[in-house]
Amino acid sequence: MLAHPALDDIRLEHVLHALSDPIRLRIVRQMAVASAGLACSYFELPVAKSTLTHHFRVLRESGVIHQIYRGTAKLNELRADDLEKLFPGLLDSVLRAAGEEAARLPGPRPAR
Repeated sequence: MLAHPALDDIRLEHVLHALSDPIRLRIVRQMAVASAGLACSYFELPVAKSTLTHHFRVLRESGVIHQIYRGTAKLNELRADDLEKLFPGLLDSVLRAAGEEAARLPGPRPAR
């Protein structure tokens, strides 16, 4: 079983740290528009599998995502309701700002 922080143990500085990395922010942006949990293999990112595992662990341990096993797949879901309860408007603001930044910067744009 994977360790997840209880709602009362989620700390703002850990959430902000998790969201400060561009790869983790791309993951969260993709999860924010998903209608269901996404398998780790769904994400096509320019990092090694071991690095991707690290990013998912940081997101999980900070309380940003919830991971569960379904058969052999590990599904990832954004803890949007929990984050909204603890830090109203934070996730929406970060996602909106990330989308605006992606629109104004040249180069490949991360998935929304």
